[in-house]
Amino acid sequence: MNLFFKCINKKCNRETKRKAVNVMEEVIQRWYKKVGELYNIQAAKITNWSHFESEYILGRKIVFMCTAKGDPRPHITWYKNGIELYAHSFFQVHEWFLSDTEVKSKMEIDPATQMDAGYYECQADNQYAIDFKAFRTDYSIEFD
Repeated sequence: MNLFFKCINKKCNRETKRKAVNVMEEVIQRWYKKVGELYNIQAAKITNWSHFESEYILGRKIVFMCTAKGDPRPHITWYKNGIELYAHSFFQVHEWFLSDTEVKSKMEIDPATQMDAGYYECQADNQYAIDFKAFRTDYSIEFD
């Protein structure tokens, strides 16, 4: 902690600044955990998700799943290459409230095209935290 304040008041080299930031992040995480225990806060946390890397066949369906817990129940948002995805005729999101504190979301693209290759992310958030998981997908061509 003292290292952090020294770096604020004086110039530190890059390595010392990195260490100071890491120490401060640990302190903040411990503080959030303690406050959460004290007030029974449940930060959004993704508890189940699809595999990181997948390959799909052109013209078939791509499916990603995410389950998250928290109190209040988290909201799940889907992204592709860092841009939020919105519903359209080839893209569907299905959501199930499993309990007062748990939600499951399934994202489907059907039919899949070459343009659907990329990095996808599911993000769960509530007023206490944001959690995310990333997925990479690429296409393959099926020969008959």
